[in-house]
Amino acid sequence: MTAPTRPDMPLALTMGEPAGIGPEITVKAWEARRDEKLPPFLVIGAPSLYAGVRVKEISKPEEALSVFAEALPVLPIELAAGVVAGTLAPANAGAVMRSIDMACDFAMRGEVAGLVTNPIHKRALYEAGLNVPGHTEYLAERSGGATPVMMLSCPGLRVVPVTVHDALASVPSKLTRDMIVEKGLILARALKRDLGIDAPRIAVAGLNPHAGEEGHIGREEIDIIAPAMAIIAREGVTLTGPMPPDTMFHAAARARYDAALCMYHDQALIPIKTIDFERGVNTTLGLSIVRTSPDHGTALDIAGRGIASALSLVEAIKLAHVIAANRARA
Repeated sequence: MTAPTRPDMPLALTMGEPAGIGPEITVKAWEARRDEKLPPFLVIGAPSLYAGVRVKEISKPEEALSVFAEALPVLPIELAAGVVAGTLAPANAGAVMRSIDMACDFAMRGEVAGLVTNPIHKRALYEAGLNVPGHTEYLAERSGGATPVMMLSCPGLRVVPVTVHDALASVPSKLTRDMIVEKGLILARALKRDLGIDAPRIAVAGLNPHAGEEGHIGREEIDIIAPAMAIIAREGVTLTGPMPPDTMFHAAARARYDAALCMYHDQALIPIKTIDFERGVNTTLGLSIVRTSPDHGTALDIAGRGIASALSLVEAIKLAHVIAANRARA
């Protein structure tokens, strides 16, 4: 049972991979707290990772509220091995998972407004026993087993891929009417509840070039996508499409919808990363808790050099706060 969302509580940032850029961007986000008007947050991690700023160890999330203005609140976790920036230490995988578990449990109990997850290194966690594809699926299982839906956003665009980490050759056989309906309805409900859009407008991408050209370049639009759209529309959702994917992401087209429902991974992510790579945010829709994440990886190749951008993390923190506030109002 998940407690009601508490936007008056701080957000919890997970540690992420300690040898990656997570510690650096966390420090930079805290340093930008006033300029960016960030809500209070704490980080669950090893205090030694956040050198260069004033750190205040706390024992429970609510203490962050009185600490945040003057120090980075850290709820400490002990690492099993020393950290060398850019070099994975498999022994620390357990601490990475504890940080995620604690943040999730705090959110479920209403002790934090939501969680913002710093990037993890999946291979290191797979070797430590993680048996799901990643953060999204793990948090869905831990927080109640809901169907998780990945939404990527940047200023000016929100996208949801229906199929995600599937080989392109397998997408046509994996794409089903029910899958589109389920993710489309979760998206529509999230736009209303989480983002405060009373009458959401969703653009639906076709799978084939020219959206199939009326069946001459593929029938998925006729046989699968359009029937799914008809079912979603019966719930009062405004949809447009199936649209030719190559003409739906320019500025004038984006102004006509609130989110795009795309058929496969790159169809959704290429526009986001082209429009504003540094401010992309990954949000998990459909969960009982609020979860956002920067839309990038651990960047081991630049870790420890002081050059990582914190913009994606800053935007993830802002969006988590917006979602928590909207859920409370709803």
